[in-house]
Amino acid sequence: MRIQVVSDADIVPARARGRALAGELGFSRTDATLVATAISEIARNIVVHAGRGEIELRPAYEGDRRGVVVVARDSGPGIRDVDAALREGFGTKGGLGLGLPGARRIMDEFDIETAANQGTTVTMRMWRDLRDLDGTSQ
Repeated sequence: MRIQVVSDADIVPARARGRALAGELGFSRTDATLVATAISEIARNIVVHAGRGEIELRPAYEGDRRGVVVVARDSGPGIRDVDAALREGFGTKGGLGLGLPGARRIMDEFDIETAANQGTTVTMRMWRDLRDLDGTSQ
């Protein structure tokens, strides 16, 4: 599913859909909330830095695990210094600098592709072992 992000109002449905997908995949409420939080951080970055973009949400299945995949895309100015942007406290445009580093800390996998004046794509995944979800692991 894809959610267009053009204003702060679009962050709420993106969060809700991410939380719902995590729940459908058997994630705990806590983990579903963490997915929603990471989506909030990335969607807010789209609004502030690019003005518009989209969040794509999809399930993933890999061996004995399942996951939530979040892909955030925009056509904004790109991230000039990715290493700096991933450091906590490196905020631009009046932000606290917690968005990208916070989302990276929450999710199991985090990748950024960016180019000047061509936009940014952030791909994040949170995984859960199926054995943990059905109670058969020890």
